[in-house]
Amino acid sequence: MSLLSELLTAISTKRVEVVDLTAPLTPNTPVLQLPEPFSNTISFQLEEISRYDERGPRWYWNNIHTGEHTGTHVDAPNHWISGKDGPDVAQLPLGTLIGPAVVLDVTDRAAEDPDFLLEIDDVRRWEAEHGALPDGGWLLYRTGWDTRSGNAGEFLNADEKGSHTPGISAECARWLADETPLAGLGVETVGTDAGGAPALDPPFPCHELLLGAGKCGLTQLQNLAKLPPTGSVIVVSPLPIVGGSGSPARALALVERDG
Repeated sequence: MSLLSELLTAISTKRVEVVDLTAPLTPNTPVLQLPEPFSNTISFQLEEISRYDERGPRWYWNNIHTGEHTGTHVDAPNHWISGKDGPDVAQLPLGTLIGPAVVLDVTDRAAEDPDFLLEIDDVRRWEAEHGALPDGGWLLYRTGWDTRSGNAGEFLNADEKGSHTPGISAECARWLADETPLAGLGVETVGTDAGGAPALDPPFPCHELLLGAGKCGLTQLQNLAKLPPTGSVIVVSPLPIVGGSGSPARALALVERDG
């Protein structure tokens, strides 16, 4: 039996579970809200073309209106000025989009402090227990924030001082960018940076440092609770938008279960 046949058999017999990590796209999907004077993306919208009627008697279809960075989406390196000469979303190597995934869980600390920032020592403690971060793989940062995704107000968690969502410190972002073999970082929040990232040095360090290092971001993930700390494979499928800085994506994980 070929390797691909073995994989298909394992999926059909549930020895390998396919876990959907993707947030549904609807007009209510939360989107990032930047303060004035910055411009914002539009919310996701469907525009009906025809639905088994005089506009098209036997078919139903829609136009879609959305931004590149809406819902579960990929940040390509050229999304940020530090990576402006890097690949666009259509140029991302396919090997970057399929790879090993590990899950670092700080749900308890994020529940106590919505402004929690991951530090280098937190990652090193994880590595001491689970092994090194995977070469060419993805670090999936679980904060429990996906449980808020059904309510945009709770998900964005903003007040007069700004947004309060967990993220990664500037020092840790620099270390992940420069000192680890990761291909990308995935998060459950609206963006890869914390809500308080504008006040960090540099501002928005995950965007500035990881994208500047040619690595990718993946946001608004769900169901990370269904993944083990190590051993999963992630499959990320953005649209190949030529010149695009990112794209909504379907993100799946393959997880081996006991037979």
